[in-house]
Amino acid sequence: MTDVLDDDRPSSREKPAETGEPYLVVENLTVKFPTHDGMVQAVTDLSYSVEMGKTLGIVGESGSGKSVSSMAVLGLHDIKRTHLTGSIRLGGKELVGASTATMRKIRGTEVAMIFQDALSALHPFFTVGAQIVEAYRLHNKVSKSAAKRRAVEMLDLVGIPQPDRRVNDYPHQFSGGMRQRAMIAMALVNNPRLLVADEPTTALDVTVQAQILDLIQELQKEFGSAVIMITHDLGVIAEIADDVLVMYAGRCVEKGTTKQLLTVPEMPYTWGLLGSSADLAGDPTRKLVPIPGTPPSLLAPPSGCSFHPRCPHTDKVEGNRCKTELPELRPGAHPGHFLRCHLANPDAVYQREVKEEIG
Repeated sequence: MTDVLDDDRPSSREKPAETGEPYLVVENLTVKFPTHDGMVQAVTDLSYSVEMGKTLGIVGESGSGKSVSSMAVLGLHDIKRTHLTGSIRLGGKELVGASTATMRKIRGTEVAMIFQDALSALHPFFTVGAQIVEAYRLHNKVSKSAAKRRAVEMLDLVGIPQPDRRVNDYPHQFSGGMRQRAMIAMALVNNPRLLVADEPTTALDVTVQAQILDLIQELQKEFGSAVIMITHDLGVIAEIADDVLVMYAGRCVEKGTTKQLLTVPEMPYTWGLLGSSADLAGDPTRKLVPIPGTPPSLLAPPSGCSFHPRCPHTDKVEGNRCKTELPELRPGAHPGHFLRCHLANPDAVYQREVKEEIG
């Protein structure tokens, strides 16, 4: 492990100049896709930041814009078809409008991604080792033999047994958990400063899930990297995240520290996520309370607050504001806590009505 972590970094990965801001800063990000049915507004006016050594959890239902926003950070959208505005600064460098060649240099060295389905993300016709070797040589002028040694070291680092033998195996010869570990090895082979993990434990059983989360945390400590954890599972967030951003219909609807979001949430959608999740304290008798309805179409999102068709608390807001007026992202009751909601005193509503209902 020491050899892996102490190797010399190429000049392209020298420590970025001090900018006085977090390593990743996303401001007013909007992502739109044209389709035959109209324009899909997948992400709207999204802002957040991630500091080195910290983990940001991004949560929400499928279609809320979690993955789309993070793929924008890696420059993975088709620039000819995607309408992308706002600002994405990575180590002080602006990525919006960056060329394809620039993004190729950045991906893998400054930011890397762990995809949800490792079997789909890994090429079935090449060995796992060959794919890690290719990722390493893309950014480092080393021989194939040196790159293969690096691949073996990385497989060992992520806990794959007999790495010198398994490096020659194909993805289908690995179990689901081992494939996910191999994907993490590939993502970390160039020591990226930001790691984006997109639902990395969804298809795994609970024991392997815990092992993967522990592995990501251990490697984060070793590399000192920033991490974005994309998930719909609040249990994962409770385990790994320092801060949480809740997305709905392409917008941020609440953000704050993990403790704030899990103990004193202020947005009705977050209440719904908590109520429909297994009890984080492990109470097997607690009833699950599903969120009524379905997420809105991003081709024609509802007017006003996007959550109002599913929200049971619109009657507590004066007039018809929930249906007609988009709420601003405003400060909540606690420092660093923000929410997008018209409720005048959401904390009181939560303590009086919701907390008892969801246990």
